[in-house]
Amino acid sequence: MLSRTVAVLVLVALAVPASGGAVPAATASVRASDTDGCTFGTILGPPVVRDASRDYSRQGEDPRIVAVYPDPVAEGDRGEFVEVGFPEPANLAGWSITDGETAVPLPNRTVEGRVALTPDPAAARNLTDRRVLALGDRLELANGGESVELRRGNTTVDAVTYDRSKEGERWTADGWVPLGASDHSPAVTAEVGVEVFALPDSPDVPVRALSGADDRILLAGYTLSSERAVRELERSAARGVDVHVLVDDSPVGGTSERQVDALNRLAESNATVRVAGGERERYRFHHPKYAVVDDRALVLTENWKPSGTGGGSNRGWGALVRDAAVAEDLAAVFRGDWEAGDTVAWETHRKDVDPVDGNASRETYPERFAPQNVSVERVRLLTAPDNAEAGIVGEIRDAEESVLVEQVTLGGRETPPVRATVDAARRGVRVRVLLSGAWYAREENRKRVRWLNALGEREGLDLEARVADPRSRYEKIHAKGVVIDERRVVLGSVNWNNNSLRENREVALVLVGDEVGHYYARLFRADWRGGAARVPAGVAAALALVTLSAAAYGRREIEFE
Repeated sequence: MLSRTVAVLVLVALAVPASGGAVPAATASVRASDTDGCTFGTILGPPVVRDASRDYSRQGEDPRIVAVYPDPVAEGDRGEFVEVGFPEPANLAGWSITDGETAVPLPNRTVEGRVALTPDPAAARNLTDRRVLALGDRLELANGGESVELRRGNTTVDAVTYDRSKEGERWTADGWVPLGASDHSPAVTAEVGVEVFALPDSPDVPVRALSGADDRILLAGYTLSSERAVRELERSAARGVDVHVLVDDSPVGGTSERQVDALNRLAESNATVRVAGGERERYRFHHPKYAVVDDRALVLTENWKPSGTGGGSNRGWGALVRDAAVAEDLAAVFRGDWEAGDTVAWETHRKDVDPVDGNASRETYPERFAPQNVSVERVRLLTAPDNAEAGIVGEIRDAEESVLVEQVTLGGRETPPVRATVDAARRGVRVRVLLSGAWYAREENRKRVRWLNALGEREGLDLEARVADPRSRYEKIHAKGVVIDERRVVLGSVNWNNNSLRENREVALVLVGDEVGHYYARLFRADWRGGAARVPAGVAAALALVTLSAAAYGRREIEFE
């Protein structure tokens, strides 16, 4: 995997819309070199042939090959494995794995549930949380494609065929997915109450949600430096609430002095703090913004810092879902990430941190959009790199009347949500795209706007894009949201670039209902009308002139904020 610094520079350059043939999502690589930049269901790959997310230890079915990992990011592909699910206790004497040429006998053990079979157990244990069993003979999993069979004696119990491998990804029935992707599909919840709100208008909502905790707070973030949030976490921990905090170990630009102070304070209280990343990182960045508070789920587009949840700068979207099932699904995501092998205690990580200066946004803005309690017909939880890409694209593909996109920026024209949005316009759907005018995104977003407007004019589409002018209502757009047919809303931490969709841990919600759709459609229209720098359409050819340079450093926030 590329280092974070190199990957960021590559992703910024590649985020510019580029011409070229479409690359199907099922076959596109997820590495920065060719893109733009608990347990859960996987998303990348072709339509499901067999549900690899099912727990065969409880399904009463035949043993199955659940996953194949032929191409670890290691010299000589050390650690490659085949994951098999056994629904009932089975003695493996007489069983074997074969590639059609060599049959490798399984160890004489009795197993149940999922196990990883590998010739290199020491390396494989760093790559999977499954029970690891050593194979006595070398199993050669070809990176160019292979057929693998699970046999009992001379009988083939299960067989799979995979195409050319992708480094650092495992094959499942859903296709190639990053090794860190989890494999549990949360339920879709119907008829729940949700408090929807906007930032910087209503910074009290996230703090109020934290302050109402009785039993637990599971807070996940990219960063955490908001004094108000930290103070509520300290108070909650002091009164006996179980407080767990998980943030990224090395955000772009470094860990700020404010965050070091915040995490030190929490660690010294009764809260427990861990960071995700390091040499065994499952995700390029732990980038979600959410909290599970008792039986409520708070999902945001904003970071836990003064400019975000503190209301000091960003236009953001948020939702507090009052439903125990949604909260438990999100808690399962948290637990899975918390217990993974790539997290360490803050007290341990702190010794390696060299804090950087950080300026806190302290502006105040009027409350133009008050929070609103709405009834939502359906809630669906999306996570990246698991099901967010397919979920967002699927919602846009179902659009019949309108798609309203409010984003920090967009990835290239072949980024799946961007492509789906353009396809919607070509079907006759009214499409509006509003992008941030922040200094680090302005020039790139003007190019995206020129491309979209030129496309709409050339093809006669009801498609229009703008760079936002906040006019003192907020400083910059940081929302990652889309409103579809004024009935379906997607909001959360997912940026519309392939790095966010396929390599980060992200969390988003799909909220369905007339009330929630109208709320965010009104918010979008207000931001759209608030003033916009419109770019003439006839200069799309300039899009190809972007080059990678060190000057892009400031714009790295686009990918990860």
